[in-house]
Amino acid sequence: MPLKFLLLFLSCFTLFADDKILKFEGKAGAKTIVLVAGDEEYRTEESMPMLGKILAKHHGFNCIVLFSWDHQGKYIDPNGQTNVKGWNYLNDADLMIIGTRFRRPNEADRRHIAQFLKAGKPIIGIRTSTHGFKGKEEITKGLTLDQFGPKIIGEGWVSHHGRHKGQGARGVIEAANANHPILNSVKDVFGPSDVYGVRNLTDKDTILMRGAVTQTLAPDSKNVPGKQNNPMQPLAWLHPYQVEGGKAGLTFTTTMGASVDLVSEDLRRMLINANYFLLKKDVPQKAKVDYIDPFYPGFYGFDRKVWKQRKLNTATFSLGQSPYYPDVPKSPKWPFRTTPSEKVVEIPAQKKK
Repeated sequence: MPLKFLLLFLSCFTLFADDKILKFEGKAGAKTIVLVAGDEEYRTEESMPMLGKILAKHHGFNCIVLFSWDHQGKYIDPNGQTNVKGWNYLNDADLMIIGTRFRRPNEADRRHIAQFLKAGKPIIGIRTSTHGFKGKEEITKGLTLDQFGPKIIGEGWVSHHGRHKGQGARGVIEAANANHPILNSVKDVFGPSDVYGVRNLTDKDTILMRGAVTQTLAPDSKNVPGKQNNPMQPLAWLHPYQVEGGKAGLTFTTTMGASVDLVSEDLRRMLINANYFLLKKDVPQKAKVDYIDPFYPGFYGFDRKVWKQRKLNTATFSLGQSPYYPDVPKSPKWPFRTTPSEKVVEIPAQKKK
C-alpha cells in the first residue's frame, strides 16, 4: 500500500475510534483522568461529562469520558453491558473515575484494566462501582470481574439500606477524620439516592463520611429515627488495593453518585478534592465546582427502549451542550433541580403501548 494511502487509512481509523469517546482538554502536561460511564440506572452518561468539564476547565486536568454503546456502535446505550468503548485510554491515564454497573468487558479490554491496576494507579468509584463488573472471567490473576468491587473498591453489592426512591441520603462527616483534605469545605452533602448497605470494610479502610437515611427525598427532610441510622452506614471511604504482581494503589469511593445526587455542590467538591488527593497534589481549600455548562440531570431509573429513541452520542455531551430529557417512566417527582427555560434537547420518553 502506498504511504499516502496508508496514512489516510490510519487517520480515518483514529477518527473512527475516537468518535466513541469524549475529550476535554486541560492544561498542557497535566495529569490525565479517564471517567467511565456505563450503568443502566443512575445516569453516569450525564454525570461523567459534567465532572469531566469541571475537572478540565476549572482545574486543568485532561479528561477522557468513556461510554457504553449499543451493539452496532450507533448510539450511547446504558444497557450495553459488553460495549464500553475506549478502555485502551487507561494505558496513559493517571487516574480513573468509574461509575459502571455489571459491565462485562472482553478479554482485550480486561488487559487494559489489568495494566492500570498492576501499576497501582488511583481510582475514584461512585455508586454502582461496588458492583461495577460482572462475571467469573479474570481481569488479572487472582481478580475476577465479580471481585473488582470487594477487592478494589472495598465493597461489593450488599443492599439498599434506605428505601429505594423513597428515602434519601445525607452525608455525616466521620468525626475522627473530619480534617482530611478530601473533606476541605465539604459540609452539606445530600442526595435523593438511598443509602447503600456496607459490611465489608476493615481497619485498613478510612471512613470519611457516613450516610444518614432521611425520611423523604427532599433536601430538608429529617433523618429517620431509630435503628436504621444506628449505626449509620459508611458513605465515603479510602481503600488500599494491590493485585497480584502489582504495585499498591488507593481508591476513594462514595456510594452516592446518581446524576441527581450531583446537584449537591459539596458532593461535587468532595469528588474534585479526591482527584487532587489521589494524584498527590495539594487539595484546594475550596475547590471550584460550578457547572461549566448548565446541568439538567435526569432522575435515576431503568428503561430498555428510550435510548434507541434518544440516540445520544458524544456530541450530545460536548462543551457548550446542556442536554435535557424527561425522566424515565416511574420516576418520582423531584423538583429540587433546575430545568431549562428553553429546552436544549428534549425527546419524549418511550410511550407505553
